[in-house]
Amino acid sequence: MSSRVEGIVARLHGLHPRLIDLSLDRLQALLAKLGHPEAKLPPVIHVGGTNGKGSTCAFIRAMAEAAGLRVHVYTSPHLVRFNERIRIAGELVSDAALAEALEQVERVNDGAAITVFEVITAVAFHLFAQTPADLCVLEVGLGGRGDATNVIARPAACAITSISLDHRELLGDTLELIAAEKAGIMKRGVPVAIGAQPDAVTAVLLAAASRVGAPVRLRDHDWGVTPEGLGFRYVDVSGRQTLPAPSLPGAYQLDNAGIAIAALMASGVAVSDDAIAAGIATAEWPARLQRLHGRLARRLPAGWELWLDGGHNPGAGKVLGAHLAGWADRPVHLIVGMKDSKDAVGFLRPLLPRASSIWAVAEPGQHSALPVEAIIAASGGVARPAPHVADALAAIAREPGPARVLICGTLYLAGEVLKAD
Repeated sequence: MSSRVEGIVARLHGLHPRLIDLSLDRLQALLAKLGHPEAKLPPVIHVGGTNGKGSTCAFIRAMAEAAGLRVHVYTSPHLVRFNERIRIAGELVSDAALAEALEQVERVNDGAAITVFEVITAVAFHLFAQTPADLCVLEVGLGGRGDATNVIARPAACAITSISLDHRELLGDTLELIAAEKAGIMKRGVPVAIGAQPDAVTAVLLAAASRVGAPVRLRDHDWGVTPEGLGFRYVDVSGRQTLPAPSLPGAYQLDNAGIAIAALMASGVAVSDDAIAAGIATAEWPARLQRLHGRLARRLPAGWELWLDGGHNPGAGKVLGAHLAGWADRPVHLIVGMKDSKDAVGFLRPLLPRASSIWAVAEPGQHSALPVEAIIAASGGVARPAPHVADALAAIAREPGPARVLICGTLYLAGEVLKAD
């Protein structure tokens, strides 16, 4: 983040006592003062859920861009640079354009109470409205019903990815309550693509869709994905297509790829079968089972592998645990750092049986880092203190190999790791 942008964001933090306040009134008032840029966007695909939102957005963007379309994208959080949140017609927003837009929106807001995320959302819409594009992909920040991105009155399509227990202090203590909040992005007449969910979650989502009159595209009912050879097969009412393996590793990415295809096709934005295949095979999204090859990887012996994943809730722990089962050919060592508000016990439980060792870390620049001692306690005393990634890598490198090392637990740790690598 440039110093100019940092200064603006620091000032904005003083406009509201809470970092997160799930309601739409403040942002709607600001957007009205800005001339309603949210009404001047190209067709919007609105992506909600708990896990897989960013990957689904990446697949949608890659498929549309493979078709030659210009795509705006708004995602959060960023990993290394603040600019990662806003992609304008295929290009990350420049420091100068971001700072200028932030200053303009700050002036128009004129000191009114508003959260930083609401201002950033207004900035994204303001920038998007100024540049022609064929598609706009919006990732829900948190929840759905009261999330700032939910000011879009009529998206072309919505998507809901895997729902897990997360942000319970804001969304509710059960999967059903969280699902009801996520379902708040559904709109009358707007198709919604829904991925694999627990039965109780599916029931909540289908009931919500019925209430608002949103046509449903449900996995294993209206569309499906199955592994086939080196790739997979996507099937829906219009036919079937054999596709290459998703570029993002992990069996769960088949679900995200399928959701992305279903949502894009439901949106009415035309893309060819070739563009779908090319996008699925080339999508990029950092810190989702990303193999690292830089400075940190070179701290390990030859033949070892270093991986990075930003998963941080029980659902992410479950799918990561399933992935680690496929890594049984060599030892797996985990380096874990988490945010202090997350369910560390639930995240670690599926991983513990698969790990040869677990190291607890808290990097100096890691936002709201859970103390090392708390991670050790959440592991039942199994994890060892590092306390930093470099220390953990040095200790692991003395273990028998070759082995794999996975750094995981939060996107904020992932960002610090990418900066160091």
